[in-house]
Amino acid sequence: MTLIDTSDALAAFCRRQAQAPYITVDTEFIRDKTYFPQLCLVQIAGPDEAAAIDPLAPGMDLAPLFELMAAGTLLKVFHAARQDIEIFVNLAGAVPAPLFDTQVAAMVCGFGDSVSYETLAGKLAGAHIDKSSRFTDWSQRPLSERQLRYALTDVVPLRMVYEKLEARLAKSGRSSWLAEEMGTLTDPATYRQDPAEAWRRFKVRSNNRKLLALVRELAAWRETAAQQRNLPRNRLLRDESLLEIAAHAPTTVADLARTRGLGKNFAEGKLGGEILAAVMRVLATPESQYPVPPPRHEPPPGLGPLVDLLRVLLKLRCEENDVAQKLVADTEDLEMIAADDAAPVRALQGWRGELFGKDALDLKRGRIALTASGKRIKLVRLGAAAEAAQ
Repeated sequence: MTLIDTSDALAAFCRRQAQAPYITVDTEFIRDKTYFPQLCLVQIAGPDEAAAIDPLAPGMDLAPLFELMAAGTLLKVFHAARQDIEIFVNLAGAVPAPLFDTQVAAMVCGFGDSVSYETLAGKLAGAHIDKSSRFTDWSQRPLSERQLRYALTDVVPLRMVYEKLEARLAKSGRSSWLAEEMGTLTDPATYRQDPAEAWRRFKVRSNNRKLLALVRELAAWRETAAQQRNLPRNRLLRDESLLEIAAHAPTTVADLARTRGLGKNFAEGKLGGEILAAVMRVLATPESQYPVPPPRHEPPPGLGPLVDLLRVLLKLRCEENDVAQKLVADTEDLEMIAADDAAPVRALQGWRGELFGKDALDLKRGRIALTASGKRIKLVRLGAAAEAAQ
């Protein structure tokens, strides 16, 4: 097992990997005490070599690693890539690309919704993944041999997983499907933590614009404060406390101190002062600038049976094409399609539209029907649609 803990060794390793057609990548990090994840280990495997890189080693210069991740001719293979990519975006300011996510590829290839790495490694690489070190403290040094062995099993079998999934995609002609999905993962906007948009994490079931304005301002304050201090959001102010403050709009220290879970000391401190200032900013803002409640995607009465039909059609088309339903459409998509032929959902666009969306609209328009044949559901084309299909 190779542990790289010097800048020179890292630079040499990265020069070798830059010549490879692809590398598999994984990271170990902790973030229970910080806003931004603390990178503790990076595991990389090329077709012929694998190593664990210690970013916490004294004097370690990660520039060669960041250059490798940015190399446009080198494919970076991850499993469930989003959190790993977020780390590289935070540290290097760029999304590793080009990119291949084996979890998404597996969904395209019919392995089900959000298939685990252990499952893929077992089925495609014949590897048993020992997860007993999953919750170890990766920031402690020195790392044990068991930790390093565990870490490298996350990238070594991933080579064969990638190669077999890539072969399946090429055989089925679905490589373009995966490329479309990678567009979201490689978009830098996916990883931006915009404080102005933090309020949308809260599912506020209210049309009260003043309440929404307070939630927006308090959430933006908390997000900014958490980023500046590099502390978890809930370490500064818990979600339930934030919502309670928004509901009561306290304007004095005494009022704020009555918030459950805060108390007098918090209210009189620096954070309490910042919260009261945020509340006062909202109260001084004209109501015309308060946010408009986001639209609720509730289907009109009577659409339930149609949504159920669309759900059956989705399951049928996904089983026929060996692709995970979750990747094509969810319940909200089906409700929106039932209500509107031009619904702004991905299920009506691109490869999803070819696989399911066109048939969904034809079902609504009476051009196709679903029927049972023994134990199986069949799709029957009717009228002009049937003639066109012949």
